[in-house]
Amino acid sequence: MFPSFRMFRKSRRFVLLALCAGVLAACQVGVPGGSGPRVRAGAPIQVALLLPYGSASAGDEIVARSLENAARLAASEFEGVELEITVYNTAADAAQAATVARQAIQQGARVIVGPLRSDAAAAVGVAVSNSNVAVLSFSNNTEIAGGNVFVLGHTYDNTAARIASYATRQGRNRIVILHAQNLAGEVARDAVQRAVASTGGTVAGVVSYEFSQQGVVQALPEVMSTIRSSDATGLVITAEASAALPLFAQLLPENGLDTEEVRVMGLTRWDVPSQTLELSGLQGGWFALPDPDANAAFNARYTAAYGDAPHVLAPIAYDAMRAIAETAAEAGAIGVAELTASSGFAGANGVFRLRADGTIERAMAIATVLENQVSIIDPAPGRLGASGF
Repeated sequence: MFPSFRMFRKSRRFVLLALCAGVLAACQVGVPGGSGPRVRAGAPIQVALLLPYGSASAGDEIVARSLENAARLAASEFEGVELEITVYNTAADAAQAATVARQAIQQGARVIVGPLRSDAAAAVGVAVSNSNVAVLSFSNNTEIAGGNVFVLGHTYDNTAARIASYATRQGRNRIVILHAQNLAGEVARDAVQRAVASTGGTVAGVVSYEFSQQGVVQALPEVMSTIRSSDATGLVITAEASAALPLFAQLLPENGLDTEEVRVMGLTRWDVPSQTLELSGLQGGWFALPDPDANAAFNARYTAAYGDAPHVLAPIAYDAMRAIAETAAEAGAIGVAELTASSGFAGANGVFRLRADGTIERAMAIATVLENQVSIIDPAPGRLGASGF
């Protein structure tokens, strides 16, 4: 029923990517002055789509195909603006991504969509920094955001802000944070701390655990003592379903956690894989997820067009193309300034907007787990207000 603990290693990819990206991100320059590339009415907009085709990993080919399909679906659906997509293969290599990005600019690209991972996205940002061309990457690593680079993936900061805002409104304003002792866990911890502080709540305690099965077991007494001594009303577990989440969800109730008194909250999706919803410690808990209605509509259109279900990352490519098309139609240009001027775009995962610091703000729903099923208790807003929610 529970995933093998060897799956903990999967999230190490984030750690390695973030470390690689940090060096490159430090080289980024500021946003080029003036507006972005102009687009002529009636003329197609040249979009460079950087995808990990040619990678040694077979999984990258699958992701690349789904991202390309989603991008082309978005281009076909938007009326009034023609997007001409040219695919460039990165082979999941940062140096090659930088090379093809420069090639794309020379061949007339007005905007770059992709690449997939943060090290490649940072390299592309540096490579085209003097071109006034925006890079809409699929990464969720905010360390590389800024200058001409956007990260369109789902970020810890965005999810934490949504969870913390809802929790505070429900009176769950004394939060204990439980995170792994690695870079991903620390990034998640920091995001929750910022979010709780911004909503007027209190971080009642922070507990970390060694990134191993033994580390999880050894952390249980400290988790329980911290909760009891701090009068916590909520516990945020930052781990993924493919990592420590199932073990904590099983073992914490066995060690005395009352999930009615202390609401368990997640910083990751609990509905993927679906068997995660069967865990007793998650019943009644809260987590954030993309707008289910928007996502279901996108999945249906994608399946009708291509005959199979989209990869979980496919909506990000769709969103990138929607942002480009809507911005071009409204502003007549698609640079950083124009892309960040919108109050919100209609995306495959709901409404979103791009921020001047290169990050993304997404409207998300709050869900709970009832009888092993997902139940939406606070729908995703249809528009983003001043605070984003």
